Amino acid sequence: MSEASLPHEFQYASARHQSETAISGMWLFLATEVLFFGALFLSWIYARHWVQAGFDAGAQQTDLTIGTINTVILVTSSFVYSLGVVFIEAGNTRRLIQCCAIAWCLGLAFLILKFGIEWHEDFRKHLFPGADFAINGPLGGGARIFFVFYFIGTALHGLHMLVGLALVGWIILRARAREFSALYYTPVVVVGLYWSFVDIVWIMLYPLIYLVGRGT
Repeated sequence: MSEASLPHEFQYASARHQSETAISGMWLFLATEVLFFGALFLSWIYARHWVQAGFDAGAQQTDLTIGTINTVILVTSSFVYSLGVVFIEAGNTRRLIQCCAIAWCLGLAFLILKFGIEWHEDFRKHLFPGADFAINGPLGGGARIFFVFYFIGTALHGLHMLVGLALVGWIILRARAREFSALYYTPVVVVGLYWSFVDIVWIMLYPLIYLVGRGT
């Protein structure tokens, strides 16, 4: 089957036009996500400017080891998924499935480490900004605000990770059904853009949570 003969929806002039529109649409969606997370990051930085000592006290309570491991996990998952895109460009569906499966497992490992272990420890140490918050005294207010941003930021990222896992799983199912080839793999590229964006969000969260203020 040639590229010109590939099926496409009636509103598109060709399959190529449909593919370019889908990829452009994902870029537009990611641009709105940048605005969303950008507001969160700017608010985080602005708040820290006014209560820096309290933010630093909060940051020193976070688990740098888990945060670093999770960063390596997500960067690796993006690299592996990108390999899958290269493989399907060459028409190798089997390798695409393998790469997507590895990326999916790495994403699941991230969620287990972050929410199953790290969040559990945060609640056990009374770091949730509630009535029994562990950090008191003059630094308590700033540390409380830090953990408000911490829980909101990681929860939002976790929700995006869950969506990403569902999308990667969808790609695996479609690949197993032999719906992709060297001539058609647009959904693989679109999901890859989303998956990489979620990883980039974590790369922004990582220093804000674990690095900034830790050496103070």
